[in-house]
Parts: sequence; C-alpha cells; structure tokens
Amino acid sequence: MTTPVDTLPLADLDRVELSIGGMTCAACAGRVERALGKLDGVTASVNFATERAVVTGLAPSDADQAVAAVKKAGYEASVRVDGDDEWSRRAAVDRVTSLRRRLLVSAILTVPLMDITLVLALVPGLRFPGWELLCVLLSLPVVTWAAWPFHRATARNLRHGSVTMDTLVSLGILASFGWAVATILMGEGGSSYWIGYGQTPAGASAIYLDVAAGMTTFQLAGRYFESRSRRKAGDVLDALAALAPDRARVVRDGVEVVVPSGQVRVGELVVVRAGETIPVDGQVVEGRAFVDTSTVTGEPVPRETTVGDLAVTGTTSADGRLVLRAVAVGAHTQLAQMTAIAERAQASKARVEALVDRIVRVFVPVVIALAIAVGVAWLWAGAQPAHAIGVGISVLIIACPCALGLATPTALMVGIGRGAQLGILIKGQSALEASGRIDTVVLDKTGTLTLSTLVIEQLTLAPGADRVRVLQWAAAVEQGSEHPVAAAIARYAAASVADLPTVTDFRTIPGRGAAGVIDGREVVVASVPHAIDERMPLPADVRDAVDDATASGRSSVVLAADGVVEAVFTVADEVRPSAKAAVSQLQRMGLSTVLLTGDTAAAARRVADELGISEVRAEVMPADKAGVIAALQADGHRVAMVGDGINDAAALGTADLGMAVVSGTDIALKSADIILVRDDLRVIADAIALSRRTLRTIRGNLVWAFGYNVAAIPLAAAGLLNPLISAAAMSLSSVLVVWNSLRLRSAKARR
Repeated sequence: MTTPVDTLPLADLDRVELSIGGMTCAACAGRVERALGKLDGVTASVNFATERAVVTGLAPSDADQAVAAVKKAGYEASVRVDGDDEWSRRAAVDRVTSLRRRLLVSAILTVPLMDITLVLALVPGLRFPGWELLCVLLSLPVVTWAAWPFHRATARNLRHGSVTMDTLVSLGILASFGWAVATILMGEGGSSYWIGYGQTPAGASAIYLDVAAGMTTFQLAGRYFESRSRRKAGDVLDALAALAPDRARVVRDGVEVVVPSGQVRVGELVVVRAGETIPVDGQVVEGRAFVDTSTVTGEPVPRETTVGDLAVTGTTSADGRLVLRAVAVGAHTQLAQMTAIAERAQASKARVEALVDRIVRVFVPVVIALAIAVGVAWLWAGAQPAHAIGVGISVLIIACPCALGLATPTALMVGIGRGAQLGILIKGQSALEASGRIDTVVLDKTGTLTLSTLVIEQLTLAPGADRVRVLQWAAAVEQGSEHPVAAAIARYAAASVADLPTVTDFRTIPGRGAAGVIDGREVVVASVPHAIDERMPLPADVRDAVDDATASGRSSVVLAADGVVEAVFTVADEVRPSAKAAVSQLQRMGLSTVLLTGDTAAAARRVADELGISEVRAEVMPADKAGVIAALQADGHRVAMVGDGINDAAALGTADLGMAVVSGTDIALKSADIILVRDDLRVIADAIALSRRTLRTIRGNLVWAFGYNVAAIPLAAAGLLNPLISAAAMSLSSVLVVWNSLRLRSAKARR
C-alpha cells in the first residue's frame, strides 16, 4: 500500500451549496434556480431530489445573498457545510412527519365519507335530512387542513406569478369541493358521471365531496411515500458519511485520552482497539490486525494491516490493536473526500434532466389551459355540468408531471450513492452518459495492471560465486538507494540474510545503479548496459539468464566485485492478482481491451499474454498516451482509459470515460470521471456495469413518465377516468419512479 500524499480540501472560492426547503416538484426547483440566476454573475443548479442548490460565481462570504433570493422566491434555504447537513435532515423529518399526520386524518375522515356517499348515492331510500351537510362536515377538514400544503404552495407561487404541480392538485381539490357544495346549495340535479360503480342516480351530486376528499388522501399518500423514498435514497450517501466515528483515542503526554475526532492533529498517535472504527487516515506505527474495509471500498475480505501500511477512516480493526500516526484528518480523509465527491456528483444535472425541467416549466400552465378547454368542450357537446367539470378535473390531476421531474435525479442520487459504498466514485452525470457508449477500454500497465513494487523472480550465480555473500553485498549496497529496483533487491535479500556488511564510499550511478566499497572490494549493482560499457565480461550462465529475461520482457541487474560479474537478478513487475479476472469480465461485457505502457514491447507482451489482451501499445511516453487515445477515437472507437492517475492525467482527460485506480488519500486530485478506490481491478467492470445500470434506470423512468402522461391525458379527456382514479394513478406513478430508482441499491460487487 502506498504512502499517502498531502491532499487539498474540496472547497471552492466561488461556489456555495444551499439546502432548500419547501420544494414540492421539479417546477419548484426551476423557480428557485431562476431566482438564484438573477444574482449578478451567478449561475445555479437546483436538484429537486437532493433538495440542494449549487451556486457558482458567488463567494461563501456572500452566501446570505443566495439565501435571501431563495426566501424571496417563497422557499426556505440554509448554507450547507460539508459533513454537516443537520438542517436538511431536520427539514426532511419535519416534512415526513407533517405529511403522515395529515394523511392519517384525511384517511380517517375520507373512508366513512366515501362509504356514506356511495351508499346514499346508490340507495336513495336511505337518505335522511341533512345527509349532505354531514358529508360537507366530514370533507371540510380534509380539503382545508389536510390539503393545506397544496393550497399554501399554490398561493405562494401565484403571488410570484408562477404555477407548479401543486397548483394542479389544489385546483382539482377546490373545484371538486366547490362544485359539490354549489350543487347542494342550489339543489342541482344529479350527475351521470361514471365512477366505477355504474351511473350515479339523480340527487347524488354530493358525490363530488368524496372525490375532493379521496383526491386529497391519494395525493397525500403519494407525497408521503415519495418523500420517504427520496429520503431513503439520500440515506445511501448519508450512511457513508456516518462511518466516521465521533471520538478518537489519542496519545498525549504518554497517556491515552479520548477526544472528538475533529480535534485530532496531523502527526498525533491514535490508538485503535479491536472492534473499533478507525477515526483518521493514519500510518500504522505499531501493531497488526485484519482491517475490515468493506464499508468504504466494498471489499468483503478483511485486509491484513501492519507497520507501514495505511489505514483509512471508517474501516474497522477486526482483531488487533493498532497505533496510527495521523496523516489526514477531518475533510482531508479519504472518506470525507469520497463523500464530498459523491455529493457534488449527486448535485449535478444530466442534460436530459435540464430538458425535463424546461418541459415541466411550460407543461403545468398548458395542462391548466387544456383542462379548461376539455371541460368547455364537453359542455358545448351537451354534457351535464357535473360531468364536464369532472372530466376537466381528471385531466387536471392525471397530467401532473411529478414522475417526470423525479425520473432522473432520484436514479442519479441512488446510483452515485451506491457506487460510493462500493468504492466507485462517479464524479458526475457525464460519466454515466459516457459509460453507455464506450466500446474500448485502454488499460495502463505499470501501477494499474501491475503492482507498483517490483519483484526478483530469479537469481543466477556465476560459477564459483557464493549465494549468501552475493545477497549480503547486494542488500548492503541497495539499502542506501530509493530506486524501485534497489528496493526489490533489498527485500529479496532480506528474506535470506540478516547480518549485512558495512558499505563505505557509497555512490549512485545515475540511470544505471549503485556502488560501494565492502571489505576493500568495489561492489557494483547495476544494469547490464552499464556492465557492458565498463567492459565487465558476462559468464555464460549469466548471459543466458540475461537473454532469457530480455526475450520475456523482464529486466536484468548484475552484481560485480572488482569488475567481475558474480550474479544477475531477473526483475519483473508483478501482475495484480485480480487483473486477469478483471480483463476477462470486461471482454465478456463486449468491450475490447488495449494495454498501454511506456515499457518495452517484450515486457508489455508478457503481461498482455498473461492477461489475455491481444492489442498492445508499448514504448509510449506519458506525454504521448493522450495521442494514442485520440487515435483510437479517430478510428471511431468510444474509449475508456484506466490509469493510476499519476502520469495518466492527459490520457484520462482525453478519453470519453476516464477511470483512475488510486490508493492512499489523494483521490481528490485525480483527473478522471470515475475514481476507483477498491484494491481489486474487478471494480473496473463494476463501475461500468453500475454506470450503465443507472443510465438504463434513468431511461426507464423517463419512458414510464412520458408514456404515462401521453396515454393518460387522452383517456381523461375522453371522460373514461374518474378524478379519484386519476389522483391515485398520478400518485402511484411518482412512487413507482422512486421505487425503480431504489432498486439500484441492490448493485453488488463482482467476485
């Protein structure tokens, strides 16, 4: 595991996030967005599903201007602070509680009201004096107090010269109730409207009281379950943020003290006992334990962690005590950065969502005009006023585009949140759109398909050389070098020898190796070209080993004493254990795979053959990798680039879909559309599969929402739908869209 690097906080100097309260539909989000957009130099994006606004072009110090603009538009707002969304959580709880209370009262009064009106409508002989008044008294609390959220929102929007989906609901309820009361007061004759029980007998005009009450109950039920489901969708990401423990056990003045996690300072020692959650990102300085990382990376098997390894916030020590030196705390931890990236991605809007918002903006007033026109047309055709009004109300209610407004943001919210739980950070909607088009995956070799550390595969001795002495000399010289090859030789030798001789006059040979004096002899550990340049003859066994290594794409390092070659080390980069399975999964998904590396052609071919990759682009310098991606795109391919994010920034940015495989705490600095933090390359296929599934869900939601409105409006206009059925169908469509999005929570990591 790599040593962590310093990170930057995910903060912008001209960006403010707001939590928005009081929005009830996508049209509300559009109104808030337009209100914020009127501020000088400001652009805003408001997400109805997440109830957040992202305001760019405004300094955090001027956030009060944005809050004031939202409140002026008739909604509530609060500046959102990363890691603390208590205002939104409290607002969501209050909203759900209020809806539940109103729904219960509405249902308790509506059920007997519907029973009474149905029985008395069908059996006139059971009617008694004042039965209409009893129905009015039962329905009055429903259409006033219970339906107040719809009326309040309608009044607020009308004051600002706009209409929303609440306007349609409120008008439908008031029209039904008003017509019923009017017919009772004026003694209007019966309705011939079909309500699913046959024709309504004369004198039963009060039936529209139960339409008004039933419509209110259905709308409240739909809004209640929708709000709960949306909150459940948001909980996917909240669960990730909640992994960080509130307390940490810190060693201060030689004593363990428990302090709030936010008070831990970089460099302090933090003690984690068995079964405890790690509160900071830290380097292990003492102890050994199996650490459960499943909550952060999605890896099911605990990882053995020992001195020198990095442990990250939110993971759990399963069976041992660890002492960590804190290297990242608070907003700089990997968990905090993962949460921030995922939250920002959820706040972004897909292009199709922006289109839907524009449609909803004009759809509501068009529906109102259409409902009036349909009602007038039925009257002109000779229908009874009650029937014509009923048809108009049905059109008014059935056409509510609530499902349309929820189709995209809820799927984005759940998909991105679930990805974060699986160690897949989707940085925006563009990644989802690109994932559905790619046909080629370009895989960087070093650090991606192979481990960053090199290994010694073979040691070949010259005739008469002593193995122990060679290993002692090699380890002694290379322990003073930081080169990856030197580290590999030192690790290899340390497994066989313990006591190392003293090295004097140590020096590095730039680009070639290192040298030093041991027991009066000049010992050199260097590349084969250096040995040849220094006219060091290679014994036959050594030369054969060098030739074999070169042919198979491996490197060779010789050890010589006083100009005599005594051994050669065969060096190779080790293929990641999960690489072959990952490549196989990508190919089964119908994707072409290409290996891209700056290494030699022979080395690249060795790895490609081992993994089953047929196309290889070798000896490509980091600066030229973007050109290879561009060339593939010019040939008509849609390309995903997978790299380690260090030397691959340009290539990741050029690709249609950039995916960075990272470790440590530097995830915020990567130039990629998707960041993969799970230490298993099968996460590449998981990321593509999750992105595609999220995109399919969005499309499915949109097809359902559009299809629902296209099919339902003509049915209502033709007089085939009762207002009650319309209200139930409209509410059910929104709940179905949210439920379909919630199915993304079942996405699993591949094994």
